[in-house]
Amino acid sequence: MRRRLDPKSQPISIRAGFTLIELLVVIAIIAVLIALLLPAVQQAREAARRTQCKNSLKQLGLALHNHHDTFLRLPPGACQDNVPFSNANSGGWGSSWMVFILPYVDQAPMYNAYQLSGNSGCFNANNNTVVKNKKMPAFMCASSTISVFSPNGTNSMIAHYAGIAGAVNGNIPGYTENRNVSGGHGIGGWGGTLFAGSQTNFRDMSDGTSNVIMVAEVSDLLRDTNKSTRPDWTLGYSYGWTMGTEHDYMNTGDSERVFNTTTVRYKINDKLKAGAGGTGWTGSGASEGIEPDAGLNIPLNSPHTGGVHALLSDGSVRFISENLDFATLNRLVTRDDGQPIGDF
Repeated sequence: MRRRLDPKSQPISIRAGFTLIELLVVIAIIAVLIALLLPAVQQAREAARRTQCKNSLKQLGLALHNHHDTFLRLPPGACQDNVPFSNANSGGWGSSWMVFILPYVDQAPMYNAYQLSGNSGCFNANNNTVVKNKKMPAFMCASSTISVFSPNGTNSMIAHYAGIAGAVNGNIPGYTENRNVSGGHGIGGWGGTLFAGSQTNFRDMSDGTSNVIMVAEVSDLLRDTNKSTRPDWTLGYSYGWTMGTEHDYMNTGDSERVFNTTTVRYKINDKLKAGAGGTGWTGSGASEGIEPDAGLNIPLNSPHTGGVHALLSDGSVRFISENLDFATLNRLVTRDDGQPIGDF
């Protein structure tokens, strides 16, 4: 006779689960791993942005060399609308060096639509339509937090790279720089490569093309004494990347506003107004060359840790340390001072 098994006598299987404490421990471990991983991810992203910035400058270097091959000179750092840069002697606010290299940065249609006369740099209705709301990757640093477009209604992009006009007299020991004009917007120079009215040729660089900077970063925000950022203390803030100048101070001695170039007067990454940790400049206005509407002496600066990218005249790109000897920096931005550079 079969015995019937009592269901109550069968062993019961109990499924194990996480306790609340175990779950909290797992969450804490995951949080720690994320915290450890996040800086590495951020560093990788910044490394990629730095590489992109470097590549942009290489592209600018190739464009400037192609322009030189075509015209046997570099473009003007900034110009008024007179020949040889314009197609008419109309004067007025002309264009920057970036306009003239458009055909060599894959922007030939934009250049062909651009009118090189009649206040071409900003106050030309045709040109404002051509450049409005157009991002120009070759003129941008991927790490920059500068507002993309100018606020004056034309919505022209603000460039993150400055043509190097030269250095301020007194910054190179044993050398007198006579190619300076002081005035209401700072100190402008023409001892560099890209300055107001420039027609520089590589043979003018007697220091050697590998020892002369043509273009460098001006891609971060300066700060006031209260350490608040000043988006208006940036290159070409009011008018954008196309703006040049109205006067040729190299010939006239007029220190009228010049956009999209800088004359080196301060150390690299000197971003803080004096009184907030900065050195050498004290505010916005004529004596400092740092102001909302032009500013001839905006310091070379970047959001990259430790320095700025710079394009040398031979087409190479170097990362220049913010700790570089100041005299050496000024020798690098002067095309013919005749002094040895040393390591940089």
